[in-house]
Amino acid sequence: MSADATSLLSVQKVTMRFGGLTAVKDVSVDVARGSITAVIGPNGAGKTTLFNAITGVYEPTEGTVLVSGRDPSRQLTPAVIAGAATTGVATAVFLAILVRVEALWKASVIDLYVYQQAFPWGKAIAAFFATLFGGGFVGTWLPMLLGLVLGASGRMVIWSRTRRTPDVVAGAGVARTFQNIRLFPDLSLVENVTVGMDRRLSSGMVAAVLALPSALRERMTARAEAMKLLEFVGLADKAEEAAGNLPYGHQRRLEIARALASRPDVILLDEPAAGMNPTEAVDLMRLIKAIRDAGTTVVLIEHHMRVVMGISDRINVLQYGEKIAEGTPIEIKNDPRCIEAYLGKEELG
Repeated sequence: MSADATSLLSVQKVTMRFGGLTAVKDVSVDVARGSITAVIGPNGAGKTTLFNAITGVYEPTEGTVLVSGRDPSRQLTPAVIAGAATTGVATAVFLAILVRVEALWKASVIDLYVYQQAFPWGKAIAAFFATLFGGGFVGTWLPMLLGLVLGASGRMVIWSRTRRTPDVVAGAGVARTFQNIRLFPDLSLVENVTVGMDRRLSSGMVAAVLALPSALRERMTARAEAMKLLEFVGLADKAEEAAGNLPYGHQRRLEIARALASRPDVILLDEPAAGMNPTEAVDLMRLIKAIRDAGTTVVLIEHHMRVVMGISDRINVLQYGEKIAEGTPIEIKNDPRCIEAYLGKEELG
């Protein structure tokens, strides 16, 4: 399945295995820019696992995930190569010194030290390098060659295993909320939202600790933007309250505001209506439509069928890790496979 030209998010034949368990099998989903797309299915259908594969929590066993037609992964840049080379050289020198440490100590310290006389630092440094590189192939060059290979290879392995991590995917324009709320309960609402802007802030640790003017200006700008997001989700009047004191439905809204703080192109909502009463669910539907209307594409996992049918443009149905249907709300509502997945099949005879 190739990505459609209008697709913002394209999941192509993704499979997720954990040992002998296949949680998601050969699932493809295309999310059109500016749409609201739902992923539904019974408990254990693989919905959250699919979200985890999309957002970099898991690396798909098979298949690809494209955002705006591109693979959201850390690229092999000259800086990565330079870092691998630097690590390799440092490891090479360290191993060579480790192998020759006794000889180096004797030549550069013991043999030059004279009681009550100034230590000849220049001679010591010269003796150190002369001894280090005078150890022959086995004494110096073999451990250096081994260290170069180990150091550079280790750095490349780290790069390879962090090519598609959540921070990289977030940098490509994908944000998410979680099935279990993951707020910072002791921080205020505005502080929680500001945390979501972290990847966009440029002030370093030194500027922040020393409270330099650039860091203070950026902090003020971030706070103002966080207040706008809180107003957008209807929580501006509680900005200074601790997040842990909010009712459950408001915590869901706060988590959405924090995800929007990264200015994503697409936001993935994992069961946003869970635990909400009917009034809160209706308010949530308005909020999700407002997010879409503001320019952010929405993908949601949801069991609340009133929410799903009321706001979705397209619905994808999973069962036992496989996609069994895709279509509009009306098509899904009348699809026998979807009815069977939710209600079961009556045994006759």
